[in-house]
Amino acid sequence: MVSLSTWFRYVSHKLEYSVSISWKNYKQGHIRDIEYLDSIGKYLFQGKLTYLHWNKGEEMAPVIGGQGGTLLVRKLPFVDPNRVYIGDVVVLKDPEKSDNYLVRRLAAVEGYEMVSTDEKDEPFVLEKDQCWVLADNENIKPKEANDSRTFGPVPMTNIVGRVLYCLRTAVDHGPVLNSHLSMRQDSPVLEVELDVEDMVKNHKA
Repeated sequence: MVSLSTWFRYVSHKLEYSVSISWKNYKQGHIRDIEYLDSIGKYLFQGKLTYLHWNKGEEMAPVIGGQGGTLLVRKLPFVDPNRVYIGDVVVLKDPEKSDNYLVRRLAAVEGYEMVSTDEKDEPFVLEKDQCWVLADNENIKPKEANDSRTFGPVPMTNIVGRVLYCLRTAVDHGPVLNSHLSMRQDSPVLEVELDVEDMVKNHKA
């Protein structure tokens, strides 16, 4: 049973999302002035803050099993260091394959100095709106991890969501460990929108 305070927090998140995504669509010319309020109402009363995403590969083991996992992902219409935090597991557009998505952990954001373990590489500072993402699996070589050690910094606008929950099998599932701030913000969304039975039904393994 979801508590009243959780519902209030959830609805406030939903209202913020509805306004943000409607404003984004308006600025991009997808909706007109007269459609703006209708758009907010549609997202507020009909939309969800999460979606299911299937991920495969060893890069994020053990958080996501090597055989793959069905992920509950929170949608993020706008992304900046005040909405996504270091330590978060995120879904982002693959910088090398535009129709593909990667799941990686956010390791650094704009202003951070990046220093390589290879002395030949010069240190550099991440520029505005850039971020650095890494695979979790320490047992695979950097070149096989397909993360920022291979393709370098990526625009934060590549990030489309934050992973809240992972279902590896019908009996092996649980919340994903993100930054403390994100987990606190996402708790009402997870409590209201998590449906393990639906995740099992849509699981591909």
